Amino acid sequence: MTGICAGRVVIVTGAGRGLGRAHALAFAAEGAKVVVNDLGVGRDGAGTSASTAQRVVNEIVAGGGQAVAHGGDIATSEGASSLVSTAVDTFGRLDTLVNNAGFLRDRMLVNLEEDDWDAVMRVHLKGHFLPLKHAAAYWRAQAKADRQVAARVVNTSSGAGLLGSVGQGNYSAAKAGIVGLTLVAAVEMGRYGVQVNAIAPAARTRMTEQTFAETMAAPGEGEFDAMAPENVSPLVVWLGSAASAGVTGRVFEAEADRITVMEGWRPGPTANKGARWTPAEAGEAAAKLLTQAEPARPVYGAG
Repeated sequence: MTGICAGRVVIVTGAGRGLGRAHALAFAAEGAKVVVNDLGVGRDGAGTSASTAQRVVNEIVAGGGQAVAHGGDIATSEGASSLVSTAVDTFGRLDTLVNNAGFLRDRMLVNLEEDDWDAVMRVHLKGHFLPLKHAAAYWRAQAKADRQVAARVVNTSSGAGLLGSVGQGNYSAAKAGIVGLTLVAAVEMGRYGVQVNAIAPAARTRMTEQTFAETMAAPGEGEFDAMAPENVSPLVVWLGSAASAGVTGRVFEAEADRITVMEGWRPGPTANKGARWTPAEAGEAAAKLLTQAEPARPVYGAG
């Protein structure tokens, strides 16, 4: 197959449904060989089903592509290691890792149980870290063996991680952590020929259908489906391809027909005294600086 990812081997985690499935199919359409990872769990992370990943593999193969299923738990070192091994053992190499797997346990903070916090952190944040760690070890070994590496990592954050989201303290914290992880990985892994970026997508999936039921409703026949997960995948495929050379340490929002480069925290208005502030002086200075600063964007759901 031809395309901008022809010959590349791509891992997509959480690729059995929603955004991950759309990404896997889009990579395959552009010539990539795809490792489809999915545990087949419910929206809240409960249960497993090996058939979830295999169905996407079957779609890719039916379309003339190459793919293999991986049903391991990528939030464990064993599962993440076997994920990378599956790519290398099946297709001989690994070029791109798309970290996408996740689920929700939404609660207001006062009702949020410790288990709900730990479960979301485990899948979203640890589930990004471990595949990234094992893929990085593979690429470092390739680089040290003087083999050319043009690897790509695309991590999945969220608007909730950039702005916060009411009722999603655990999810927002995990997704904000993914942005920090992305920035560090981009610098640390750049020496091995690896580029690392993140996306903050908005689309109609199992995770969003209840939260955004009205705004994410399916369109009428013949209308552009603004909330289709397939709208996000073209950017992910480009970031995962050799065509994105030189782009690293960036965060993009992707929704409908819109792509935005997010510019993150930058120094704004500043005051210097030349000596230690008193609390009253610090408060007066901060209040004055706030009048000069850009207003904060509202947290999702703050109404």
